Amino acid sequence: MTKIIWQQGELIELTIADLSDTGDGVGRWDHRVVFVPDTVPGDRVIVRLVHVKPKFAHGTVQQLLQPSPQRIRPHCIVADKCGGCQWQHIDYEYQLVAKRNQVIQALERIGGFVQPPVDPVLVAASPLGYRNKATYPLDTSATGQVQAGYYQKGSHQLINLNQCPVQDPRLNPLLAEVKRDIQKQGWQIYDEQRHQGQIRHLSLRIGRRTGEILLTLVVKDWHLPQIETQAQEWLKRYPQLVGVSLNRNSDRTNAIFGNETRCIAGVPYLREKFAGLEFQVRPDTFFQIYTETAEALLQVIQSELNLQGHEVLVDAYCGIGTLTLPLAKQVQQVIGLEIQPAAVQQAIFNAQHNGIENVTFQVGAVEKILQNLGIIPDVVLLDPPRKGCDHAVIKTLLQAKPSRIVYVSCKVATLARDLKLLCAEGLYTITRVQPADFFPQTAHVEAAAFLVRSH
Repeated sequence: MTKIIWQQGELIELTIADLSDTGDGVGRWDHRVVFVPDTVPGDRVIVRLVHVKPKFAHGTVQQLLQPSPQRIRPHCIVADKCGGCQWQHIDYEYQLVAKRNQVIQALERIGGFVQPPVDPVLVAASPLGYRNKATYPLDTSATGQVQAGYYQKGSHQLINLNQCPVQDPRLNPLLAEVKRDIQKQGWQIYDEQRHQGQIRHLSLRIGRRTGEILLTLVVKDWHLPQIETQAQEWLKRYPQLVGVSLNRNSDRTNAIFGNETRCIAGVPYLREKFAGLEFQVRPDTFFQIYTETAEALLQVIQSELNLQGHEVLVDAYCGIGTLTLPLAKQVQQVIGLEIQPAAVQQAIFNAQHNGIENVTFQVGAVEKILQNLGIIPDVVLLDPPRKGCDHAVIKTLLQAKPSRIVYVSCKVATLARDLKLLCAEGLYTITRVQPADFFPQTAHVEAAAFLVRSH
């Protein structure tokens, strides 16, 4: 049968059947796949094709003929424009179904696993008001006034925000008022095309349990007139604000933070309570965006491992010890591995601050340290960045043969890839995969996979 020719700009009618791992709706037309943002499975839509390939295309909604039963009114007035969220128009219960399906599909398609044991998604305490950190690019090009927000979907046009329904509501007053203060000071906003101007981003961070707030300006260089005076004014105005910092990023780059941060007023960290411990969290520290869900996932890990107190545990990619230190209280010894020296310094402080003495930290690439530990751990906890584990890490684990592995992932595609390698020779078996919703209103899903040695 001859396929119908399709071309850019053409209008077609579709019924959306699925969601992609990037959050777009997926429909089929003449046996070919069409990806359509801002749609929900069950929507019947008229779509304009905007990017056409032989086997698939991307389109935009021109008309909603029949809405899906899972479609809801977004909580945010700019949800259809702002690129910060993809799924505010989708009922939260269905978001959880879609995220579990995303994990299952990745494990089946990429990992080659048949009927992987994937639990229902660990539900967020609230699908709104959860983010403990928000970092906003700044711009003045549209109106001459300082604007902060997220970029419009598929563009570099900033959508100005004075509040955001997914960030902790205690941060909202600062967002609107700090923009006005930057305007009043006359500080120049960075222009990435010309590599001129000074302030690049505004970052706000809060301790969900303590209420302590950090305010950080990401700047091209350190020279910001009157910043000390303004910082003191902010500390007086906002009782929960404990520190104001500058972070220098002088490179032409899409990376938000540079390598150096200076505290201008107050203290260079906030205190946060997590799993019964107190942590110091700095402006550029990696700490999970959703404190409560991260704690709930830790409880699942503790329950599943059922540690007896005699185990040796290695926490690879340990960061500041967020998971390391609570687990250290249940084992004989923990070794934390981390490539960032500043994170290890914070981890050591956090261990001492909480009186935890059975943990040591080593700085360096996990794939190098793991080979030379000189011990065979009972449990290895992996929590790598989105790119997953270096192949040398997988190879070392297969040689060392720890009894159990827990793999915490923020990208299910690389999780599936790495689990396939770990289970390829039958040495390990997946007993459980627990997805967790760290990012409600987006397509992102976290997952913890539990592996046991088969022989």
